[in-house]
Amino acid sequence: MRKLLLQGLLKAPLTEAAPEDVAVEQLAAELNAAARARLGRSLSIREVDAGSCNGCELEIHALGNAFYDLERFGLHFVASPRHADVLLVTGPVAKNMAEALKRTYDATPAPKWVVAAGDCAITGGVFAGGYACAGGVEAVLPVDLRIPGCPPTPLALLTGLLALLRAGRD
Repeated sequence: MRKLLLQGLLKAPLTEAAPEDVAVEQLAAELNAAARARLGRSLSIREVDAGSCNGCELEIHALGNAFYDLERFGLHFVASPRHADVLLVTGPVAKNMAEALKRTYDATPAPKWVVAAGDCAITGGVFAGGYACAGGVEAVLPVDLRIPGCPPTPLALLTGLLALLRAGRD
């Protein structure tokens, strides 16, 4: 046991440093600057899964991994819509989620933006017209930005959020 403990203390960690990607850092820095210019603070996002397959969620969660680590640039995911500036909605809106999505929107303070992330959130995807699908997000809420893709890449998500802040409505 002592030998194992000493090895753990004396050896270097096995983790690697995050790779440096200048494009990601520049885009995230622009996003932070745009949020501070428009809102006077960092951007807060509430992610809502309205019935997706979780492909889009995997890409959204990648924004918080060691490669992107967007908390350092002032991009925050929040647990409550009361603290959010952006509702990032994924998946086709299931009929059982339509009312919950409306209430989430109503609980979000102004100015607020709705982003439909992924093809299913935009059009309903392969589920459109199904008995349990209300359609894309626009069937339930006003959408300010559509980010296409199945699923959209983290860079597409960042680029979309930056465009939203630069041209979004109040």
